[in-house]
Amino acid sequence: MTKAEIITEISSKTGIEKVDVQETVEAFFKVIKNSMVGGENVYVRGFGSFVVKKRAKKTARNISKNTAIIIPEHFVPSFKPAKTFVEKVKSGNKTSNTK
Repeated sequence: MTKAEIITEISSKTGIEKVDVQETVEAFFKVIKNSMVGGENVYVRGFGSFVVKKRAKKTARNISKNTAIIIPEHFVPSFKPAKTFVEKVKSGNKTSNTK
């Protein structure tokens, strides 16, 4: 499902204009992004947590040049779903997408 499809579905279910729904969805994502850039985690009860994880400094290899590269410590965004959300997905009726 794409962001456009989410906006269309919210608009049809609530009766709110698509433009207003789009502005709201965009503002939601902007708040999450700005909070995470500032080092804050975002918790949405019943859905999940958007958290900033710290990755430690490590040594990697460039196999084509056979040299060592130092990757400095850095932060990455991560999403951890809520337990209730995980249970709903597990028990939901879905088709297998294995190829």
